[in-house]
Amino acid sequence: MRIYLAGPMRGIPEFNFPAFFAAEEELLKTGYEVFNPARRDVEKYGIEVYQSPTGRLDEINPKINFSLREAMEADSIFICRHAEAIALLPGWEKSKGASAEKALADAIGLEVMYL
Repeated sequence: MRIYLAGPMRGIPEFNFPAFFAAEEELLKTGYEVFNPARRDVEKYGIEVYQSPTGRLDEINPKINFSLREAMEADSIFICRHAEAIALLPGWEKSKGASAEKALADAIGLEVMYL
């Protein structure tokens, strides 16, 4: 099963990437195929993308040209075209991005998993 991993990022140290990586590892161990937006951002923009002590977008080095719009577009495309389920990290309901991703998943009838 192809799962999209969603959760809070902004306002959390290192954009909560360590929690995303840990959840991804656990889901992979159980046999799921996982789209981890944190991993995707690191692959596209480099490890520097999440080196923020407070998880604020204005702390990202402008030289790496991170685009929140581009990142959310890629995430939405995976959800709409490939995902069979969405897995939600704790605190997702306080996140505008994760709430939007869950709403999208609900709208297209994906299974919802709460981690």
